[in-house]
Amino acid sequence: MIGSMGFLRHRSDARRESYEGRRRGSINREVMRARRRAEKDYPAGNGSGPAIRYVRAMRNEAAKPIGDHLREWRQRRRLSQLALAMDAEISTKHLSFLETGRAQPSREMVLNLAGRLQVPLRERNVLLVAAGYAPIFPERSLDDPALQAARRAVDLVLAGHEPYPALAVDRHWTLVAQNRAVAPLLAGVEAALLAPPVNVLRVSLHPRGLAPQIANLPEWRAHLLERLRAQGELTADPVLDRLMQELAGYPAPAVSTKPPAQDYAGVVVPLRLVTPAGALSFFSTTTVFGTPVDITLSELALESFFPADAITAEALRQMKP
Repeated sequence: MIGSMGFLRHRSDARRESYEGRRRGSINREVMRARRRAEKDYPAGNGSGPAIRYVRAMRNEAAKPIGDHLREWRQRRRLSQLALAMDAEISTKHLSFLETGRAQPSREMVLNLAGRLQVPLRERNVLLVAAGYAPIFPERSLDDPALQAARRAVDLVLAGHEPYPALAVDRHWTLVAQNRAVAPLLAGVEAALLAPPVNVLRVSLHPRGLAPQIANLPEWRAHLLERLRAQGELTADPVLDRLMQELAGYPAPAVSTKPPAQDYAGVVVPLRLVTPAGALSFFSTTTVFGTPVDITLSELALESFFPADAITAEALRQMKP
């Protein structure tokens, strides 16, 4: 009996090793095919362009089991196995097997669960690679010919918003584009903060950036930090975590006990800037692409600022470039 159990255990271990070997081989084949597609679609000359670096990053992530990824994203979304299984229309047992590695998900199952968990496109590629499949969501530069229509749309929105300021940022709040109404508002910002790559949040809250010109800095700072915290929690991006630590480390302004000059009925958090043209008040909106399948577009956001009062609107019309 003992010998029989030892034989079964040995056979089970052999099967597991065989499966892991096939899985690693499948991952390597899938990722190599993705690399060849990237080299064909986005030639980088020496093989070190952004598309190739991204594929290499996917390969590095393949070492982590797909079950670990799924469990971490489920826990990040504060969902029980039951809640996620019901939403994905699978059994709790099957989800448990996927998380523990006792079952291997199909490509469709990975995408189904990633969609239910609202995993960003960049991280969906990571999940696919970890499960042994090639990444399917491309990441192109905004200047890539394939994104020409999207780039025109961005430029059109920014230009059409003048004389009010508007800008486009990527997932790390790096400035991608801006309209002509932005520059006059940055006149007092230290030149080093405006050297590319420009981080919009750093410019906003840095002591040598816009911070000294923001009349309601405690309120605006709390708004930006909370927004960044929520974004970091949603995306699990370590770069955002580091940015959060940096911004939170800037000198915190004293909280004013004076009531705001105008509370906007508690609807929005205004940005109040003290400028040579006078005190200007803005509220902002965020625009994103509705159904992107490209990583760059999925991570692009357009921040548009509108005058919150008639005085600001008139001042901006007078400052029209």
